[in-house]
Parts: sequence; structure tokens; C-alpha cells
Amino acid sequence: MTIHQIPEVAGEDIVQVPAGTATFKSRHPETIALHGGSFRYDPATGAVAVPIYQTSSFQLPGTDGADKLFALEAPGHLYTRVSNPTQDAFEQRLAELEGGAAALAHSSGQAASAFAVLNVARAGDNIVSAAGLYGGTWALFAATLKSFGIETRFVDASDPEAFEKATDDRTRAYYAESLPNPKLEVFPIAEVAAIGREMGIPLIMDNTAAPIICKPLELGAHVVVYSATKHIDGQGRSLGGVILSDKQWIDEHLQDYFRHTGPAMSPFTAWTLLKGIETLPLRVAQQTTNAAKVADFLAEQTGKVARVIYPGRKDHPQADIIAKQMSGGSTLVAFELKGGKEAAFKLQNALDIVKISNNLGDSKSLITHPATTTHKNLTDEARAERHPNRLFADDGAFGDSDYSYVEFDDFASDDFGAGSSTYN
Repeated sequence: MTIHQIPEVAGEDIVQVPAGTATFKSRHPETIALHGGSFRYDPATGAVAVPIYQTSSFQLPGTDGADKLFALEAPGHLYTRVSNPTQDAFEQRLAELEGGAAALAHSSGQAASAFAVLNVARAGDNIVSAAGLYGGTWALFAATLKSFGIETRFVDASDPEAFEKATDDRTRAYYAESLPNPKLEVFPIAEVAAIGREMGIPLIMDNTAAPIICKPLELGAHVVVYSATKHIDGQGRSLGGVILSDKQWIDEHLQDYFRHTGPAMSPFTAWTLLKGIETLPLRVAQQTTNAAKVADFLAEQTGKVARVIYPGRKDHPQADIIAKQMSGGSTLVAFELKGGKEAAFKLQNALDIVKISNNLGDSKSLITHPATTTHKNLTDEARAERHPNRLFADDGAFGDSDYSYVEFDDFASDDFGAGSSTYN
């Protein structure tokens, strides 16, 4: 690869870099989303878009070079199950956006959650987890990890000291979601991270529901997990997951496990997720604005709505924590109807533009009833703790910003549910 001299930019010294690599850093998420990472253009063709390197294998640099690559003693790509240039571009950009030093892309968010724990815990070990988790993760910890001999001790996240009380000499990690579905009870990241540091235990944070808005690494978390399927993709196209941490943790705890088990993200998926990252800050900002409008409207429907839970409202019980660790509200709204499950089903079935779906972070507005979908396989006790009559809405980013509001406005009318919702 040839070397080019880059002229001085914004007071920085002239530097020599390989052709095709970036030479600047930005603090603005909108800029990082477009230009983060080392990729600047493809030196072979001049293409400014990251190419899809849809290949399983690579030309190795001679016998000596191949030996070093397979010994992980030299940088480079040897097999797409281990690494790939398109995956690498995605990992670098998301890592810079998140404020982490390194990232490792996985085939799904569930794979990322599983491997974040499996790389630090073995049979006989335990982790301490917040009880309020997405249903799939709760089942992974309560059943699958248990079958591997790894115990999960679920605690009430509203009391940070509960993590310390549940810790013993076989505890290998703390785990939580920054904005758990469907409770939307914000997790006290800094407080639990401080307890973990004192005891030598890493805090793993699933930040799927709050990209851009919340930065767990800056608050003291050691590892961040994403289901990239959600906001990062943003259009309901691709499955993906990511683990982010410092490079040493990634290398020590993940590379061997990742290399031997093969949960890699495909190059095409990495490319589609790169497209999602490019608009992520803009989408999150618009979705948050839209969600706040819907939350305020629902709160006014006192005849039908029993409760609204939205992190951007002053009546949220954790407004003080939200002010400390979130830069905005949320794209998500949880609410409960006075008519219970029957009313919740009636509302969902009457909506048209707003889709019934168990995804979130989509550019289209979605709604779901977690107790009968994403959390259906929890125990009765665990499901009761997550408010079985609660609805979970995720407001979209595109189209005009009023379309989901218009559909919920129909909900306020006396003849709601008599026919299909209309959109003008």
C-alpha cells in the first residue's frame, strides 16, 4: 500500500498514512457515523464506500507471513470466520462512535450477549445480573447458562449494593441493560461499575435500547453489548451483535473463543449495518422527539391510560439518574391501559401504520405486548415483575413525524376500534 502525505488540517501536523485511511478524529457523532474508523477510500479502486468483501478466504503473504498470521503475531485477514475487511470497517466505526477502543462483531445480539459472559465464566462460576432483562436474555441466563454450569444471580437493580451482596469469589461479571425492556427503569451504571472496579469484576452493559443517548463505557462499564439488529441497523433488515471493550480485553477474553466457535457476522451484514450507522444519530434524535410526543399524548388520556413510562418525562421515578447518564429521552414508550390485556390487544389490532412487531429501533413505528411475545417464556413470577398488561411502543424516525401520533389520536375517540385506523 502506498504512502501519501496529507496536508495540514485544522492545526494538526502533516502525517504519513497508508492510502485509504482516515487522518482525523471528531467528537461529533454525526461525523463519526459517516467517517469513523480507519477507512477513507479503497486504495485499489478509489471507491469511497466500504466494499463488501464477500470472500471466505484471502491470499496469504507467503509461507512466513502465513505462519505469523495464523499465530496471530501479525495484522491481517486469514479467514472470514476470524476477520474480514468489511467486518473490520464496521467494528472500527462503531467502536469510535461508542468511545471504545475495540469491537468484535457477532452474528446476532443474542450471540454477543452469550459470548460476553462465556468468555469470562466457566462451569462453577456465577454472574450477578439485573433482574429486569429482555426475555431472550433472561432465558439465556436462567436456562442455557445454567446448563453450562454457570449460575446467574438475579438482583433488584434499583439497589446497587445488591450486586455486592450477591458477589462471592466465583463471581466473574455483573450484567445489566441500560434501558431494560419493557420496564424502562434506568440502570445505575456508574454506581454498579464502581462496586465492580473495587471488587475486580467487570460490568457488562447491554446498551441496545439507548445508542448515542447513553455511553456506558464513559460511565465506568468495562464491556458494552449491542443487538445491532435494532437501532444500529434501523430498518429491520439484518441480524447482528457487537461486543465493545478495550483492545486488551477483546484480545484476551474473546479472540480465541470467537476463533474456535465461529459466531462471525457475514460481510454483507456488516455492510448493511454500516449503512445503518451512517444515519444512526439522526434517527435516534428524531425517534426520541417523536416518542416524547406520543408519551405526552398518552399521559393525557386519563380515561383509558393507567400509566405512562417514558425516560424523558419529569414524572419518571428515576429522573435524577436519567439526567446524569442519558443525553436525551428515549425512542421507547411503555404504557398500561385501564382495560388490561383485553384493551391492550384491542389497541394493537386497531392500529394500521404502527406495526405489531417484536423489533425495536426500526425506522417504522412498532408496538408489542411483551408478556405474550418477547417475555412469554419467562416464569409467571418473572413475567409479573415486568407488568403483564404493559405495552411497549417504539416510535419510528422516517415519514412525517406525526404519523404514529395520528394513529394514537384515534385511540382517544369514543368509537376507537370500530374500524381500521386512518392516516391523512
